[in-house]
Amino acid sequence: MSYTAKEYARLIGMAGFSEALLKNHFTLYQGYVTNTGKLLATLEQMLKEDKAATPEFAELKRRLGWEFNGMRLHEYYFENLGDTAPLVVDGSLGKRLAESFGNVDAWEKDFRATGAMRGIGWTVLYQDPADGRLINFWINEHDAGHPAGCMPILVMDVFEHAFMLDYGLKRADYIEAFFKNIDWKVAEARLK
Repeated sequence: MSYTAKEYARLIGMAGFSEALLKNHFTLYQGYVTNTGKLLATLEQMLKEDKAATPEFAELKRRLGWEFNGMRLHEYYFENLGDTAPLVVDGSLGKRLAESFGNVDAWEKDFRATGAMRGIGWTVLYQDPADGRLINFWINEHDAGHPAGCMPILVMDVFEHAFMLDYGLKRADYIEAFFKNIDWKVAEARLK
């Protein structure tokens, strides 16, 4: 089984995101998909050749988390973009945000503040399946910092490639554009 890059050309023309930025971002994502496939094939071959106890196998196995999560996080990110309709505050996601944060405005303030922190990474609204609580997390790298067992509900890329071409160092302006293009129906559908 191999992974195939998904098509996100529907996002071209989205307000606040230039075509050049999106095309560069799609190309980066396609690299994660390609590398995930290559790593899985190489690791499978190394197992067949009884090379699982080698340092090379160990390093490739560690690299797999970076490439796979890079692929998957970009898919979540692109899929929760492309709409301009506001969040339905009395819908299931709006209600859950209010339960977890006090109100939707408090959640948004926390999410934006998390995204504006110095550094590279991701801001992810996760749902804890143990109790349904929603929590904003900062994910430093693709392969580290994910809360075990939690479901990504809303994903925002805050690596420089997601905004520097259009916004330079003005991350807050990028976050504003992100919020204007969230597809809340997709985020809500991820709730359990």
